[in-house]
Amino acid sequence: MEGGQNRDVIPTYLGWSIFNTLCCCLPLGIAAIVCSCKAQNANAVGESAQAVSASRTAKTLNVVGLVCGIILIIIFIALKATQM
Repeated sequence: MEGGQNRDVIPTYLGWSIFNTLCCCLPLGIAAIVCSCKAQNANAVGESAQAVSASRTAKTLNVVGLVCGIILIIIFIALKATQM
């Protein structure tokens, strides 16, 4: 503890957001990156309530983006398999 402050660092999910943008669902990934950056900035200035809110939104967008990406991959594979 430096300076007597005890701040919890809220997760930003930035890596997961970048992965989702590149591999799963571009629109949801971009929105998740924006929320991750908001959480990171709020962490930096010590606004934990805003950091928690932005972090929760980023996590939700990442989960939805990942599920959408997996569903689209399954549909793509099924369509390719039926064209044989």
